[in-house]
Amino acid sequence: MAMAYTPGLKRKEEIMITKVRKLPILGEVIVHKGDKVSWDTEVAVTNLPGKINVLNLANALELETSKGIHEESRSSLGLMKYMQKEVGDECERGDIIASRTTFFGLFKRECRAPINGSIEYVSDVTGQCLLREPPIPLKLNAYIPGVITDILPEEGVEVTTAAALIQGIFGIGGETHGEITMVSDSPEAALTEDQVTGEYSGKIIIGGSIVDNATLKKAVSCGVKGIIVGGIKDADLSSFLGYNIGVAITGEENIGLTLILTEGFGKMVMADKTFNFLKRFEGELACINGATQIRAGVIRPEIIIPLDKTNADYGEAEEQNLEGLSPGLPVRIIGPPFFGAIGHVSGLPVELQKIDTESDVRVLEVELEDGRMVTVPRANVEMIEE
Repeated sequence: MAMAYTPGLKRKEEIMITKVRKLPILGEVIVHKGDKVSWDTEVAVTNLPGKINVLNLANALELETSKGIHEESRSSLGLMKYMQKEVGDECERGDIIASRTTFFGLFKRECRAPINGSIEYVSDVTGQCLLREPPIPLKLNAYIPGVITDILPEEGVEVTTAAALIQGIFGIGGETHGEITMVSDSPEAALTEDQVTGEYSGKIIIGGSIVDNATLKKAVSCGVKGIIVGGIKDADLSSFLGYNIGVAITGEENIGLTLILTEGFGKMVMADKTFNFLKRFEGELACINGATQIRAGVIRPEIIIPLDKTNADYGEAEEQNLEGLSPGLPVRIIGPPFFGAIGHVSGLPVELQKIDTESDVRVLEVELEDGRMVTVPRANVEMIEE
């Protein structure tokens, strides 16, 4: 039977999911293997280094610095005898770090700490002092409710849970959580500004085919945590963000909510299976993340709906291996002119065919949901794993 490898887009009613939760720098893991955790359980903590402030003590004390290209070629200022604080000392805002009297004590020059912090470095050659602000506590939560299945000493943990999973095609905004709430009554319906009200505060709302800039802004003002919808126009997304989205990874945007597109850009009717899938879980907690990377090392936005599996086996997470395409498998087309369309593979011609770019490529035949039969390059589809 003919087969071809293609990236996969998952839509799973039940799957074991493992998330690796790691601190950006070494810290302390505060849970144990086997512990049951909620999505907001703190699993690890650390302190991020505070911002460095550069103080010019030489200028403040009116010390004359020698000129030279390299620091080692300059002479000592004798700064250390004027220091009131030493390297490693803590200081509060307004504390005197260094002082100097001149003209038999008639004139006094001093440099005070502009912030709370600690002395990290003092140069007797350049006359500069590095004052670091207090460390910033960072608490890492579990993101998904489940069981701690592994500990990464001083780094983080692995959390495993039984869940339903849907991957989107594009998203913005990071990790958030909320109750799934249907707003649009059909996958064809647009999500409009007048539909979004304060009753959806803290919720993840489900639209149909499209959302616009005004509706997104209204959702932010109403405290909506996330929006899942078929598509959005480029202009509306750019207006909402305040800039044109690039090709780099998304997910770090500070926009007040997380947006996940299930189909693509423009007015894109949400796939019936996806819409009905979400509708079935209305009222349940969803853990979502809009982070997307479309180049090497593909990252998909995700909708994770934890399942109440009290006797689930958390020993090993299910491995997802995409062996390839074969007739009958569901796919999504990710290239024009049928971008976002969903269908089933109906044929895999062996011979190369010429496409609009005049290139000879391998193609496949797809029967779309509306019954149309189309032929597209194999590189322009991704498998929907169900």
